[in-house]
Amino acid sequence: MAPDVKPLSIIYNQKSGFHAAQQDEEYERLMTFWTQYGFEIQVFELSSQTDFDAMMRTVLARHQQTESRGVVVAAGGDGTLNAVAKKLMHTDIPMGIIPLGTFNYVARVLNIPLDVFEAAEVIATGAIQKVHIATINDQIYLNNASLGLYPLFIKKRERFNQHFGRLPLNAYTSALDVLLREHKSLKLSVSVDGEKYPVATPLIFFGNNQLQLSDMKLRIAECAANGKLAGVVVAKSDRFSLLQMLWKLIQGKIDQASGVYSFCAEHILVECKKPQLTVALDGELKEMQTPLKFAVEKSALKVMVPNVITSV
Repeated sequence: MAPDVKPLSIIYNQKSGFHAAQQDEEYERLMTFWTQYGFEIQVFELSSQTDFDAMMRTVLARHQQTESRGVVVAAGGDGTLNAVAKKLMHTDIPMGIIPLGTFNYVARVLNIPLDVFEAAEVIATGAIQKVHIATINDQIYLNNASLGLYPLFIKKRERFNQHFGRLPLNAYTSALDVLLREHKSLKLSVSVDGEKYPVATPLIFFGNNQLQLSDMKLRIAECAANGKLAGVVVAKSDRFSLLQMLWKLIQGKIDQASGVYSFCAEHILVECKKPQLTVALDGELKEMQTPLKFAVEKSALKVMVPNVITSV
């Protein structure tokens, strides 16, 4: 590749429908649009058979050999964005976003349009903004990480999505289904900036996206905006209390729910007698070794955003 060429690499999730046969005309229009801005485009498909690490090594090498670093575009839901962002952290290569998920919190908090072609225009003509990335051990989360019932919500939601399509309503119906069936507690030790607290909780939630936290009407939304860890612990595990919590969440009054506590910190350590815990990271499930160390990497990722200043 010539040194003055602007590379654009598209990483898309096979499940998202991007580049689907019935959308060939729109896909070609997108490629033509970016070509007009001087980008040389390559497309990389992300599927269950993909060696993602090897693919990203190829993508990074492609961008690092040109004077213009170009843009690596993540096309998919927030899980796809998470995977690509992890590889682009602390590099000089910006990430572009084509939001194709259900909630698209990452795109929305950055004022990136949900329309594909408007998002493509941001990638071509927008500005670079540095954003904070929350970490847990060797993983990252752009929106949230959670333990306990929430990973069960994710599993149930995926089953609902397979049967009924990807609808926002499935997030609530899957949560209700799990709450009616499961209400076990995790016994944890949670250290918040060095202060240790024993906790028995059915659900502990950590947020890194102030828009999502604001939508949940949580006061700690400003913590995420300022590059701090925002956490929520549910202290009651009986079914009635959990159903009340879900109702408060639907009403946008989760901070008023009995037994729900929120906190803000620079560093969090979660310890457990179990050697492994199931953690939901931006909607993807991971088995992680304990203890779990949470932190925030400040201004660790460059993202293409509209030419307006956005607080993240």
